[in-house]
Amino acid sequence: MRVRDNIKNHEGAQTQEGFISLDCGLPLDESPYNNPFNGLTFSSDSNFIQTGKIGKVDKDVFKRFAKQYGTMRYFPEGKRNCYSLDVKRGTNYYMAVSFLYGNYDGLNREPSFDLYLGTNKWARIDLGSRPNGTREEIIHKAKSNSLDICLVKTGATLPMISAIEIRPLGYAHG
Repeated sequence: MRVRDNIKNHEGAQTQEGFISLDCGLPLDESPYNNPFNGLTFSSDSNFIQTGKIGKVDKDVFKRFAKQYGTMRYFPEGKRNCYSLDVKRGTNYYMAVSFLYGNYDGLNREPSFDLYLGTNKWARIDLGSRPNGTREEIIHKAKSNSLDICLVKTGATLPMISAIEIRPLGYAHG
């Protein structure tokens, strides 16, 4: 199913109506920007999470990827760090969360951690066998007007995230 791009003017990550496109770790002064590959507007994640630090993918790795994979947010503190996003209760959403380690810390230790949607485990992220990163996708019906996407530390490595993309499904063109 293809999600229609219905463009209207909204603040921040909501330039396409109901869409949330976050470039995790993007500095606020570089936000927002238009992704030439798909025409979507990506914004910094800084207004959606209060924890974590910004990392940059190694430049030799980054040249193979789209702009939203050039930075990431990693979480050296706390066991559970969550993004809190505004959605519409009862709406079905296509959600994609992307992870590209890119040796941002120079340690060559790809992380593994858990991804949660609210209190429910969504996926185990293990970048050890994925030098080109990974992407987790799900269709989810919002049970409230708020949605939490959480990264949970499960071992010695640090959780990290590159991009969050959320699209409402079944949107009637107005």
